[in-house]
Amino acid sequence: MSLQKLFLTFFGSGLFPKAPGTAGSLVAFILGIIILYTLGIDTLFILTFAITVIAVVEINKYEAATNSHDNSEIVIDEVSGMWIAMLFIQGSLATTNNFIIVVIGYALSFIFFRAFDIYKPSTIGWIDREVKGGLGVMGDDILAGVASGLLTSLIIVLLQKII
Repeated sequence: MSLQKLFLTFFGSGLFPKAPGTAGSLVAFILGIIILYTLGIDTLFILTFAITVIAVVEINKYEAATNSHDNSEIVIDEVSGMWIAMLFIQGSLATTNNFIIVVIGYALSFIFFRAFDIYKPSTIGWIDREVKGGLGVMGDDILAGVASGLLTSLIIVLLQKII
């Protein structure tokens, strides 16, 4: 497997035969938690930014070489989106010591990200349909990550008032 394909499939998780986007998101989610709790939020932010920029360039090259758009095995966009959602909720989670809220927060960030990525409401769907190349592949997932991060953060704040 080429280095490009290893990157775009996020270590092969995009080659999973059923629901490769969910598989890639799950691998990203687990690795994201490990990074957050061992290396910190700054490292996850830098990795997310770097992966996002590199992915746009590499997806453009891959699509030109394969004459395809948004191939299902490409899951680096899910990695970026999932990590963006996780970055958003860290501020809300930093204010709690309640383990239940932390678990609920992470679980909701994953669930909401997958929902926004699959159903593509509003601008997320427009980006997916109208923007071509690497920016289009990455754009809808970036926006899905922002939307799921904001929604999850709101729920975390509400839960902190209730629990």
